[in-house]
Amino acid sequence: MVKFYESSYDYAYSFPAVTLAYFLRYPNPYSTHVLSTDVISRTIDEAGRLQTTRVHRKSSRLPSAVLKLLPKSVLGNVSGGRSESFVLEMSTIDVKEGWMRTESKNLDWTGILSVVEKQQYRRHIPIDEGDDFNVAAGTTGVTTTVMFRSRLGDRLRARAMRKDETASNDGEEEPKKSFLANWSKTGIQRSIEVIASRKTESQLGHAKEGMTVVLERMRRGGLVGVLEGMRKDRELVYNPEAKV
Repeated sequence: MVKFYESSYDYAYSFPAVTLAYFLRYPNPYSTHVLSTDVISRTIDEAGRLQTTRVHRKSSRLPSAVLKLLPKSVLGNVSGGRSESFVLEMSTIDVKEGWMRTESKNLDWTGILSVVEKQQYRRHIPIDEGDDFNVAAGTTGVTTTVMFRSRLGDRLRARAMRKDETASNDGEEEPKKSFLANWSKTGIQRSIEVIASRKTESQLGHAKEGMTVVLERMRRGGLVGVLEGMRKDRELVYNPEAKV
């Protein structure tokens, strides 16, 4: 089963500013769960497009509804509902044509839920923006599409059926099917995907707010202002009691 979520909105900032803010968006006050970001590769292809691959390390919390839904054997190393996870991010920017495409996907918990987020950034007026990094010049539109897919129902149901078959082969009469064997895989998948969809809608709102914070820092203080803001946010992440 696959579930989609899509949203579109505009940033009242120039395309060069928005694309720069995208790469400088962590940390910000709305992303304290992002612990680190590493660049894996950065190249320019034959068409002059910048292609970047990064990995983000995040402290993630599974929704309480999911924790109740899943057996401990599936959850693994989770303490207080929180664990660290990694997200792979790939992006391509065409400065001449004025667009950027990104794709992010989780590298952990894929056996429970696979989440793929794609974004399309497009430069709006003025069309001939050139290399002007004036934050206030023009606007930039972004369309976000998120796809959720859970295969957990298949795995749990298959595991439960194997246990029932083993019990049957051992000579037990009419073995009673386990709870998971009786629960339809579609029900499990739909429950997980719906929970993830609701959480993602909230997270995308925070992501937009975080980008706006970075863009406002850029508007007021340029790149120096952004870097200073990142320094303060990083201190709050690793030392919440620090005064900045």
